[in-house]
Amino acid sequence: MLIRPATIQDAPDIARLATALGYASSTEDIVSRLDGLLGQPDRFVAVADGKGEGLLGWIAAERRLLLESGEKAEIVGLIVGTDSHRKGVGSALVTAVEDWARARGLGKIVVRSNEARLASHPFYEHQGFNLTKTQHVYLKPLT
Repeated sequence: MLIRPATIQDAPDIARLATALGYASSTEDIVSRLDGLLGQPDRFVAVADGKGEGLLGWIAAERRLLLESGEKAEIVGLIVGTDSHRKGVGSALVTAVEDWARARGLGKIVVRSNEARLASHPFYEHQGFNLTKTQHVYLKPLT
């Protein structure tokens, strides 16, 4: 397995992994999103390349500056294929974000995990994250 920066050519596999986790995305959707993210200094997208097996997972993070709490990195997406669970893929992807954040002088990383994703909670705790709060998320479509 190789952890490397994502490329536009990874879009089909990223879409496959996202859709499998319930985030229906077409290759075209992912190409468009990657086009806006790749090359941005405050954004990070990496993949776990299975070298011939396709992508095993991907992670996305961003540098955040919040008025009330300052600057930090936030993992905004992490998906590992079901066949690759408990094989170190997620840990390697989180480590890649940690390295990216440290290189930018960021002293902390935050991640949000849906309460329905029960398997992810002990994973993040094992990675050294501490639960600091729970919250509701509200969405308002703008038409």
